[in-house]
Amino acid sequence: MTFRWLKPYMPGSLYGRAILILLLPVVTVMLVVTVVFIQRHFEGVTKQMTNSVSREVRVILDSGMTAEEVSASRMSATLQISAQSVDFDQLPRKNLRRWYDFTGIVMIREFKRLLPGLLAVELPDDHVVRLFFDTGSGPIELNFDRKRVSASNPHQLFVNMAVVAVLMTLIAYFYLRNQLRPITRLARAAEAFGRGRHVEYRPQGAVEVRAAGNAFLDMRARIERQIEQRTLMLSGVSHDLRTPLTRLKLGLSMLDDEDSAAMAQDVEDMERLINEFLDFARGAREGSAEPVDPVALVRQIVEDATRAQSDVKLVMTEGSGEVALRVGGIRRAVENLINNAVRYGTRAELSVLLTEKALRIRVEDDGPGIPEDRREEAMKPFARLEPARNQNKGTGVGLGLAIAADIARVHGGTLRLGESQSMGGLRADIVIGR
Repeated sequence: MTFRWLKPYMPGSLYGRAILILLLPVVTVMLVVTVVFIQRHFEGVTKQMTNSVSREVRVILDSGMTAEEVSASRMSATLQISAQSVDFDQLPRKNLRRWYDFTGIVMIREFKRLLPGLLAVELPDDHVVRLFFDTGSGPIELNFDRKRVSASNPHQLFVNMAVVAVLMTLIAYFYLRNQLRPITRLARAAEAFGRGRHVEYRPQGAVEVRAAGNAFLDMRARIERQIEQRTLMLSGVSHDLRTPLTRLKLGLSMLDDEDSAAMAQDVEDMERLINEFLDFARGAREGSAEPVDPVALVRQIVEDATRAQSDVKLVMTEGSGEVALRVGGIRRAVENLINNAVRYGTRAELSVLLTEKALRIRVEDDGPGIPEDRREEAMKPFARLEPARNQNKGTGVGLGLAIAADIARVHGGTLRLGESQSMGGLRADIVIGR
């Protein structure tokens, strides 16, 4: 709860999060080891070596010899410490070290503690250490090699640690990628099934991933069986109803009285309703998805509707390209929206918007529209909203919007209903991701 502000900065993909989980402990361990190394190695070892050199410097200072005598004595050669006299005006006013010389901090502190007469310490580079003292014979400068008070090659640990960390990270990355690959395959298979495509999938990977894959296959098989059973049931019922309807039409055609015309109209309405049941029974999974130019497809649908004496226009197209669509399903969905538009209004206008991420097919009419609080209900099967739509302009079983919504879902998209700003009626958008 406290770290919600971090969520926008976290990687969204599984690979990104896995790499973060992999690198975070490695970097943390490297930081901890670095801190411990600086404290134990740089500080501890430097302190011990400084103590040893301080004792040797104290021996030279306690001898009472001048700088020239120290340089000429065997003591200087044995201790590897050279000495020279300096003038008072040449004495440094403060200690000297480079800003990144962290061991120099420890050395200066230890020299100050162990050598009370120390005036200043100079650490100009990695090769020499200069100590300045005020003795009875005048100011003196002692020089010795920096290696005597600093650990040799301290960077080797960092280099070795970095090389091993990079090597182990690469090994872990390739291993992790092999472990994540079955999960990504499962995700692609599930996404394809949601878009109405059947992708071959075989569970692989760890035990948990295989269990999830087997569960997905069982779920997909149950859904496909349910769709097949629904299709067979509704198709069988609708097909059986055609036989008595055909007999009724034949019998009514032989009658000449006034009631026969009305009865014939009722039979035609029943036949149209049965056709809608068949469309719903076939569902949106009829055929397979193939690359299609949606602009050309919608233009053809509008031309067909115009030839059927419907006032339908394609007013706007934007974008170009192909989208994987089930041509029969998209045609049926758009035709249903057009039929609803001209049934409950007087005219319909269509537009197609194709971007890099989505396809939008919009159908607008000048009818009474659907209230916002009833739009979800309108997309349910067999829903008929008499208060919202004028039922005197046509009869229906309430499957037009349900079929369009089902087709959109099969393509991985959605059907959105709203109010047309230009025509004042209903606005229906089929939105499909690319």
